[in-house]
Amino acid sequence: MTTVEKAGSAARAVEQLRNSMINGELAPGTRLAEASLTGPLGVSRNTLREAFSTLVEEGLLVRRPHRGVFVATLSPAQIADIYRVRALLECSSLAQAPTRPPRAAGMRAAIDEAARAAEAGDWRAVGTANMHFHEQIVALAGSPRLDAWMRQLTAELRLAFAAAPDVEALHRPFVSMNADITAMYEAGDASRAAEMLREYLLTSERIVLGNLP
Repeated sequence: MTTVEKAGSAARAVEQLRNSMINGELAPGTRLAEASLTGPLGVSRNTLREAFSTLVEEGLLVRRPHRGVFVATLSPAQIADIYRVRALLECSSLAQAPTRPPRAAGMRAAIDEAARAAEAGDWRAVGTANMHFHEQIVALAGSPRLDAWMRQLTAELRLAFAAAPDVEALHRPFVSMNADITAMYEAGDASRAAEMLREYLLTSERIVLGNLP
């Protein structure tokens, strides 16, 4: 395998592991065993270790001497910082988004995804759809770099959600809020939609921090 191919394999492994966190499949504190991941990810141990190193740098994994690699458990200060960054990224992206015409197809798709999951009673999937909704807000900025940053933030945030004792109570209120914000943007008032989003994020932060042990 060439150096370029190896780097590409490591990047794909990083994205697959990050997706597992965003989808709620890897909980904080989970030990990641190399032997059980090389096969499913289709990579060698050396490539997997490169992927681990990238995710450690991103704060999604932690290395514990003589014990291995674990999914990170976020502190209240880290969660508060995530919300500060989210407010900057998301509210700015929405406030400056074009409204003639609005580009809300991705947001609407995420809302529909959440509605289907809620009807099925799959609240973990509702949480995943919510992550997709917020990624679509940042996508309005048209910046691949911002999109990549948002992917990292949503993975970190999903780890924070793991502390919630009632997943339905955590996610249900935001299903309708997502629809309200989108409708306001589609009506041509991106500034008001961004204000609603800022209030939404403050509420979400209080709930998530309030669920911490």
